[in-house]
Amino acid sequence: MIILDDLDKKVLEHFRGFVVKKDLVGIIKGGANVPAFVLEYLLANTCSTEDEDKLKEGMENVKTILRNHYINPEESSLIQSKLREKGSYKIIDKISVELDSQKDKYWANISNSNIKKANISDELVTNHEKLLLGGIWAIIDMEYDPLITIGTTVFPFVVKEIRPIQLSSFDNNKVSQKRNEFSKEEWKKLLLRSAGYEPYSEGLDERKLNLLLCRLIPLVEANFNMVELGPRSSGKSYIYKEITPYAILISGGQGSVAQLFVNNTSGRVGAVGLWDTICFDESTDKLFKDRDAIPLMKDYMESGSFSRAKGGEISGSASIILNGNINQPVETVLQTSHLFSPLSDEVNHDTAFLDRINLFLPGWEITKFSPQNFTNHFGFSTDFFSEVLKSQRKITYYDALDKYFSLGSHLKQRDSKSVRRIISGFIKLLHPNGEYSKEDIREYLIIAMEMRRRVKEQLKRIGGMEFWDTNFSYIDKETQEEIFVGLPEEKGSSLIEANPLAPGVCYTATSDGDNNTLVKIEVVALKGSGKLNVTGTSSTEVKENIKNTFNYIRANEKTILNEQHSLSSYDLNIQVSNIMGAAIHGGIGSAVYVAIISAIYKKNLKAGLAVLGNVSIGGAIERAQNFADKVTLLSENGAKTVIVPMDNLSEIPTLPTTILGKTDVPFYGNSQMLLQKSVLGE
Repeated sequence: MIILDDLDKKVLEHFRGFVVKKDLVGIIKGGANVPAFVLEYLLANTCSTEDEDKLKEGMENVKTILRNHYINPEESSLIQSKLREKGSYKIIDKISVELDSQKDKYWANISNSNIKKANISDELVTNHEKLLLGGIWAIIDMEYDPLITIGTTVFPFVVKEIRPIQLSSFDNNKVSQKRNEFSKEEWKKLLLRSAGYEPYSEGLDERKLNLLLCRLIPLVEANFNMVELGPRSSGKSYIYKEITPYAILISGGQGSVAQLFVNNTSGRVGAVGLWDTICFDESTDKLFKDRDAIPLMKDYMESGSFSRAKGGEISGSASIILNGNINQPVETVLQTSHLFSPLSDEVNHDTAFLDRINLFLPGWEITKFSPQNFTNHFGFSTDFFSEVLKSQRKITYYDALDKYFSLGSHLKQRDSKSVRRIISGFIKLLHPNGEYSKEDIREYLIIAMEMRRRVKEQLKRIGGMEFWDTNFSYIDKETQEEIFVGLPEEKGSSLIEANPLAPGVCYTATSDGDNNTLVKIEVVALKGSGKLNVTGTSSTEVKENIKNTFNYIRANEKTILNEQHSLSSYDLNIQVSNIMGAAIHGGIGSAVYVAIISAIYKKNLKAGLAVLGNVSIGGAIERAQNFADKVTLLSENGAKTVIVPMDNLSEIPTLPTTILGKTDVPFYGNSQMLLQKSVLGE
């Protein structure tokens, strides 16, 4: 019995004839090595229904067509015999063509039927150029003519007609109009079901769904370059192999100049001009057959065109995807090398090549799929779905973010271009009607910055100072607030984040002489009347520290704050959190001071910042007790900079050299110096 959810009903109401129940493909496919888009092309015409009887009838019809016309490799001799006996036969198979230059003739090779050197007209080849680049799945009218000979050799098989398995016509307006009938959540679910996934099934949370959507961006964005490294069986190449006839999968080491770019003999443009997406599978092995393919690929990835001596400038729109397996935990790779290291040696240290990658998808986060992760609900048939994706390639939302946000200073031209194109891709996927909100753009902007920053962080590891600007941020045009976007894997096991700290956040350490504690201070400044609210601690000593710091700022606000930022205009909520260790003790005043000022001014603090010391009610800077223990604790938990009181200067020799090697320890003698050394950009 078919059980429909609300989305199934809505999908059938608005897209009947263009949707299929996705589990039917698996039921029919059985052992047949036929791509999903071939099956769904047949299914959509007869099985786009919730009526169980009609569904069964449609499935039987498809089974009959496959039984009679789809060729399994083991049936190749039988099909050749049928062709000989009947004189003509219709088959469903993959057909490719090669040029025999010695005979000045094209030959067709029909994959599963094991027919080599079938006769095919020049006209058919001209009309279907992809035959020369890996081939296409099609319904093929074959004939058998034993009178065709070259010399004494008989070449009896003839390709008379080819009908590629894809929609004959497509109206994108229908999709953009119908999108208005669905919420963003419903549309996202429909897209993912159309790709075969069941959203929110076990292990597929919101984060992973967004990563799966990233796999679709090269299909809607022309000339988009992406890398995905992850474990085996996580579906890295599934999208490009199964759900669209507009993508080609190239095995490692197979990419030649003639196949990819241009055949110098015939002048025919290669795969970059004929496919929407080229996916290099197993990019951890050798990528290219010819060495001179690499400079051409760099050229092409940068501009969408390349130059050859004979033909001048040649353009293409294919997106480039490099997929590969990553066999070690990410933490291990990052400790010893960089995340591009699993790629082929031809490119994994070539910063000019790698900098052209727009999006680095963390495939290690996408776990191996289990049966419940695949949907049994309705989704677009893959031939329709592939047309929906293809139709979006002509549109761009490159400037969509400019209405609401601007990009931070660390994003260079290639970073900005990549971020904009990822956002454009998400809009095309989720808002084909062109209607989106500020919060939609913010969501896509954060994802986009992460995906491009991952490229930049690895380039920094390989190329050093040239790629040093990795603190990616965006500025909300309405509030002028600057927000920094980090990477999950860069945080590693550190408790103190390696990115610029948000306004109001600062780290410190406390000690009772024997036990040390890592402490996080968070201050939220709201418009109000000067109230102070402290949470997270019951220690009288800690509360006294905070109160003294607050009173010091209030007594000196004319010099510390300007007239627009009087403490009496704000209510301060201060949260003190024990991140690690024993009870929280005193000596946190300086960190509280920095957190309060940055919260009021909405200023980010430096990446991985911690502050030691205390500010007395009179403004004196008090020495940090147990100096070496505290600095070591902070450094080992990710602090990049620990600002300490001048009175601790004499204790520097007590710090281990390993700590000084990875953590900066500047000193401050007063509250003004403390701010100058804490605030980002100061």
